[in-house]
Amino acid sequence: MTSFSWDHFLAMGGYAAYVWPAYAVFFVVLVADYLSPGLRRRRNLRELRGRLARQAARQQRNPSSP
Repeated sequence: MTSFSWDHFLAMGGYAAYVWPAYAVFFVVLVADYLSPGLRRRRNLRELRGRLARQAARQQRNPSSP
């Protein structure tokens, strides 16, 4: 039975230069996929508030138009 070695584990049998960047890309994509709906929601709400403010300003200038 062989003992566990962190150095051997981190070396990934000589493929560490390929394995660790693949894990890094995976986690970056996972975090981006997790955060993007919240960021998109904030942007959409900000745009909607701007539209509503412009519409309200137009209605105040022209109270006769619907």
